[in-house]
Amino acid sequence: MKEFLKNLGPGLLVSAAFIGPGTVTVCSLAGVNFGYSLLWALLISVIACIVLQEMSARLGLISGKGLSDCIRQEIKNPAFRIFTLILIFSAIVLGNAAYEAGNISGAVLGMEAVFSSVNFEIGALQINIWSLMIGGIAFLLLFLGSYKKLEKIFIGLVLLMSISFLLTAVLTKPDISEVLKGLIPGSFDSGLLTIIALVGTTVVPYNLFLHASLVSEKWSGEKYLGAVRKELIFSLFLGGLVSMSIVICAAASNITSIESAADLAVGLEPLFGSSATIFLAVGLLAAGITSSITAPLAAAYVVQGCLGWKGGMQSKRFRLVWMSIIILGVIFSSLGIKPVEIIQFAQIANGLLLPIIAIFLFWIVNQASVMGANRNNGIQNIIGLTVIALAVFLGLKSIFSVIQNL
Repeated sequence: MKEFLKNLGPGLLVSAAFIGPGTVTVCSLAGVNFGYSLLWALLISVIACIVLQEMSARLGLISGKGLSDCIRQEIKNPAFRIFTLILIFSAIVLGNAAYEAGNISGAVLGMEAVFSSVNFEIGALQINIWSLMIGGIAFLLLFLGSYKKLEKIFIGLVLLMSISFLLTAVLTKPDISEVLKGLIPGSFDSGLLTIIALVGTTVVPYNLFLHASLVSEKWSGEKYLGAVRKELIFSLFLGGLVSMSIVICAAASNITSIESAADLAVGLEPLFGSSATIFLAVGLLAAGITSSITAPLAAAYVVQGCLGWKGGMQSKRFRLVWMSIIILGVIFSSLGIKPVEIIQFAQIANGLLLPIIAIFLFWIVNQASVMGANRNNGIQNIIGLTVIALAVFLGLKSIFSVIQNL
């Protein structure tokens, strides 16, 4: 047990990153709008997440490099390499800007649950003071390089909120037969965008890049592969259990729509009573700040790998990338759009981006030149292709649905 606890790290951070404001919001929306009927989508998302993150972690452990760095080195055709890197560069930077806006908006939801909204105008742009403050905190922690010192505090707060949802889910005394029925796959047409958002909030594309980099820094050599897998499965299974608990809490509540943290807090009232709003505010703030740090950091690692930069976190170019993501996140979260809508949009964008990143990851972990004897075996390839096919299917259905509604 002591050795297991010592190995906790990258997987737990990935889990804490996806249990952010987006997860709380999207899972609550799923529970309010569809009851227990979309629990199957979350279950499949967690399994898909474990499959893809295992590939990412194994890549980082064996190669000692990040995913974007491996892609850059393995594509030999210059024209295709440039096209691929531009595609990944654009997708991750734009995707992370949207995700950062969702993270900041989630933390703002928490602040506005306790304090009133405060805005000021810069020309035609109206900036929310809380968005600016959250962005400023993330900026300061990354600039000083001290975010790792506070990481345990933030993860502790998020885990505290997670335990609370687990306990609340038990206290709501859900109909077990209905919960089990919800775990059986249903129609993809029922709540399609919500299904994609659930996938997007669980299998976060930037985590595939971040995980490989984190593992390569913590461990080295295939002798640690067992420890990496155990830590990964434990952490992501815990995250999935929390997500399902949030759906159950929301499904058991009597609310019909969610527009604020006060609405989200109704799901926690069986455990916290009148203090539910304050507790959720603290949890959303902690989750928002944690994710507001990891998203820009992951984007910077991606750009660094794509362009072959050296120098690490303290280099000016590395800092310029994460600064840009934070600034874009603050601007997007201040456009007057409801925070819940921004968060849901970010999760849908993640769901659409996922197939592209998953295909590149799958290709790399099948390269003997990178993975050697630890490349995918036949069973891993079958499972991996199934996950990718599902992601592509959901993405195409979403695009087709949008075109039909034009």
